[in-house]
Amino acid sequence: MRCFAGMLTKEQIARRIALELKDGFYVNLGIGIPTLVANYIPEGVEVILQSENGLLGMGPFPFEGEEDADLINAGKQTITTIPGSAFFDSAMSFGMIRAGKVDLTVLGAMEVNDKGDIANWKIPGKMVKGMGGAMDLVASAKNIIVAMQHVNKAGESKLLKECTLPITGLKCVKKVVTELGVFNITENGFEMIEIAPEVSVDYVKEKTEGRLIISPNLKTISL
Repeated sequence: MRCFAGMLTKEQIARRIALELKDGFYVNLGIGIPTLVANYIPEGVEVILQSENGLLGMGPFPFEGEEDADLINAGKQTITTIPGSAFFDSAMSFGMIRAGKVDLTVLGAMEVNDKGDIANWKIPGKMVKGMGGAMDLVASAKNIIVAMQHVNKAGESKLLKECTLPITGLKCVKKVVTELGVFNITENGFEMIEIAPEVSVDYVKEKTEGRLIISPNLKTISL
C-alpha cells in the first residue's frame, strides 16, 4: 500500500468527524477510531456521549495515571465522565437506542458499499464475541457516520459496490470519513466532498471500488 504524507491519521479522521457534532446532540461512539472523537469535540459545542454498556455523559480519555478501571466504554477502554453523568443497565441503554434517542452514531466498519450498507461485525471463520450493539445502532440512529480505513492491509478497497462480509445494516450509512477523504452516500454512490491534503483524485478513484462521483465543490480537508 502506497502512503502519502497528506493522508489522515486515525486521530485526524476522528477530529474531522467531530466537526459534524451539533450542540445538544446525543451521540454514540463505536469501537476503534470512533472512540477518539470524544477527544476532539469543538469548543462551544455541548454533546452527550452515550455508551451502550450503560453510561450517559462520557468525557475524553483520562491522562496516564488517572485511569479508573471501573469506568470503561463499550470497547473496554478507560474513560472519564462529565458532571451530571448517569449510569444504568444495558436494558435501559438499548431502550434509549431503540427508541431513537441517539442523534448520531459513529461506527467503524470493515466494508461499506455505495448504497450505504455496512458490514462491521464478523469475518467468516474468525472467532468473535458477538455482534455487540451495532445492529441496534444502525437500525435506530437518526444519522450514521462511518470512520474507517479506505483500504485493507493488502491495499484493496473497503468502499465497495457490494459488501462481501455479513451485513450489519442496509442503506443506513450517511457519510464515510477515511484517510483519503470525506464521502456522502448518495443515489449515485460515494460523493467525495473533501479530499486529504496531497492525495490526488486519481488515487482515490484507484482505491475506490464502488461508484464514485466527485463533488463540483470538492475541497481539501482543513483541520
